[in-house]
This record gives sequence, C-alpha cells and structure tokens, in this order.
Amino acid sequence: MPHTCYDAIVLGLGGMGSAAAYHLVARGQTVLGLEKFQPAHNRGSSHGDSRIIRQAYHEHPNYVPLARRAYELWRRLEQDSKTAILRQTGGLMIGRSGSSVVEGALVSAMRHGLAHEVLDSAEMRHRFPVLNPRADEIAIYETVAGYLKPEAAIQAHLRLAAHHGAELHFEEPVNEWSADSSGMGVTVKTAQGSYQASRLVIAPGAWAPDLLGDLKISFDVQRRVMCWFQPLSDPGGFEPENFPIYIWDVDGQNCFYGLPATRTSAGVKAAMHSGGLSCSAENVERAIHDSDIAEVRGYLAQFIPSLNGPLTQAVSCLYTMSPDQHFVVGIHPSYPQVSVAAGFSGHGFKFTSVMGEVLADLAIEGRTEHPIEFLFCARFQ
Repeated sequence: MPHTCYDAIVLGLGGMGSAAAYHLVARGQTVLGLEKFQPAHNRGSSHGDSRIIRQAYHEHPNYVPLARRAYELWRRLEQDSKTAILRQTGGLMIGRSGSSVVEGALVSAMRHGLAHEVLDSAEMRHRFPVLNPRADEIAIYETVAGYLKPEAAIQAHLRLAAHHGAELHFEEPVNEWSADSSGMGVTVKTAQGSYQASRLVIAPGAWAPDLLGDLKISFDVQRRVMCWFQPLSDPGGFEPENFPIYIWDVDGQNCFYGLPATRTSAGVKAAMHSGGLSCSAENVERAIHDSDIAEVRGYLAQFIPSLNGPLTQAVSCLYTMSPDQHFVVGIHPSYPQVSVAAGFSGHGFKFTSVMGEVLADLAIEGRTEHPIEFLFCARFQ
C-alpha cells in the first residue's frame, strides 16, 4: 500500500536522485521517488554509455576525498547489484605545462598523495601510439582512472531502492513543491496527486532553474553533443586494455575528452567539454547537425588522427552549470528539511554514488561527515 506521508521524497531519479533514494531506503526510511521520464532516460545529463571517473581532480583538490569514497561505493554497488559499472583503464590529463588541466591534476595528486606519473609527449606516443600530442605537451597519468556505465548505474540504484521498499513513480513530473517554514514537513504536487513527507531531496538536473528558482542561483543549462567514431586504423588500439580515458586542454579555452571503445557503443567516444549553447531542458535542440561534429573532428584530425573516421552515433547531453562551475550541494538555506544537489557543471556523474550517501546524511541527520562545505548553496548569497 502507498504511504500517505513519507519520511522522504526524492525529486528526480537520474544519477543523483536514484542514488539518494537507494541510500535513504537502505537506512530504513520510507521513500517516494518522482521522475519526469522513464528510468535511465536520455533527456538529461546521465546517459551516453560511458562517463569518466578519476581521482587526480583538476577542477579542485577538495573533490579528491569525495572521489575516493565514490570509488568505494561504486564497487559496493557492483557487488550488491551484481552489475558491472566501473572499469579502470588509466587516464591522461593532457596539455601544455601550466595549463589548468595539467596543473590542477598535479596539485590534487600531490596534495592527496595520489599515485601518478608525469609523461612527456614522447612517452605518451610510446605508451599510446594512437595519440599525437604536440612536442611541448605533457600529461598527468593515473592508473585508477577509467569509466562508468551511467545507465547501468542508475538502473542498479533504482532496482536496489525498489527492493528495499522505495515507491518509485515514473512519468510523473512535479508541478510544484513547498516546505513548512517551521522545518517540519514538505508537500509535493504532481498531476497525479499531492504527497507529504518529513523531508525533501531535490536532484533536478537540467530542471534546476525551474525547481530551485527560489535559490536565486543563475544556473545555465548548456547543450553538448557526444560523438562516436569508427577508427580509420588500429581499432585494437582503442580497446580498454590499450587506451585510457583522456581530457585534453588544447589552448586554455578549448577542451575535449574521450574514452575507450566499450561493449555497448558502436565506435569510440569523443566530445567537446568546452563550448556549448545555452538552452533549457524543455527547448534544447535534440537534432544533431554537421556543425556539432566539426569541432571535435578538427581536434581528432590533429591529435588522434586514426580515430577521425565515420561518425557512428551522436546524441545531445545537458550540462547544468553553476556560476563557479562547482556543484551546489547542501541544506536549502531557507528550509532545513530540504536538501539540494544541482549544478554539476558537466563533471558530476562520477560522484553519483557518494552524493547518494551525502544526501541521505543531510536528509536524516541534517549534516554529513563528507567535506562538502565548499559546495554549500549559501556561497552564492
């Protein structure tokens, strides 16, 4: 029987929300999850067959403890769900000396004692012959980097959440939510009904501007395109045992990334991390155009020429950028019974597992031992 009042409602069952629902119900909470689309859909930010995971985090060294815990929880999820989710392939952060990708990764590695190597261009070519770095480029290499399978991860969290008793509603978009000013409860309204709970977790993805407008944070939703190419030669050179994930800082402004061939993708994935046009989750252009492919093709022609073959697949993806490109995670500044996870700015999926734990902490205890102070919502106020 459905509950009339829940311990917690989770808005959004993508990467972060599915993990939050699982961690909450696993701790004995009665949980309702509400999702606008079907499970593991491709309308937001948590799809695309493979997503990079790494620890030498160039964006900020404060992410490293969260990344380490994320690895532990991914392995636990694999064991509990009997699903393969994480594969370690090694990873390269490539650019000229002084570039933000290279220097940021090095700072994180040094500060947190992460195993790593600094490779010059000749060593990169020797180890990974399909790469063609410029003579003055270097790379930070870490063996623990690799990729996650996002659809499999979301499905695993959802299956386990349902197994533990979570009530999960799909194709039920949220019209509005409200919270009692006393901090004692919340109400969520959809076309199907009105639901009450003691606590609310909002993990809205690209719908953050709509569901979190009261935070007065200028979330910028941007369209990106993920591409898969058929290698022109040496296809074995792009298999996971031979080819690492990479993030390539071309000139301090433009950055592209890629991953090895995976079992379920036709071709090898490469995409732009920089650029992108502002849009909304509802009006994004889903069709793929030649101009979407041209920029990444230009970089492949220069840096990975044997990958610049026929395009086999391309899909759109949404980045929800916060003003400082760091996550927005914490207790809502006005409502202590509401927790927020938004603005993951194109680099959040790897943290899904640990964010589920963080959000469960915040909802149940009102605090977490994880070091997320630098991500609090209040920094923008």
